[in-house]
Amino acid sequence: MFTNRAKNGRNNLCGRKIYELRRRMVPRVSQRALADMLQITGLDLDKNAIQRIESGKRFVTDIELAAFANVFGVEISQLLEEDVLRTSHADSCDRES
Repeated sequence: MFTNRAKNGRNNLCGRKIYELRRRMVPRVSQRALADMLQITGLDLDKNAIQRIESGKRFVTDIELAAFANVFGVEISQLLEEDVLRTSHADSCDRES
């Protein structure tokens, strides 16, 4: 049976990378600040959407993926590669506000 989920059960491949890239930004960037940065580029996402993406509960469109890559200054392919950023975050993004 076909499923739209990653092997780990998440609804996207890029959420963990987005979480790690956001956390590595200097100065530190909150989910709300990242949403604001994306809105400046023309993508209307709020803090709750960022949280759901990072936790793997929300699908990500190609338009959103391109906007994330632009904000982080990385190639889209880097957001899609599994285990590119080898840092465990043990779903701590589920609890972050």
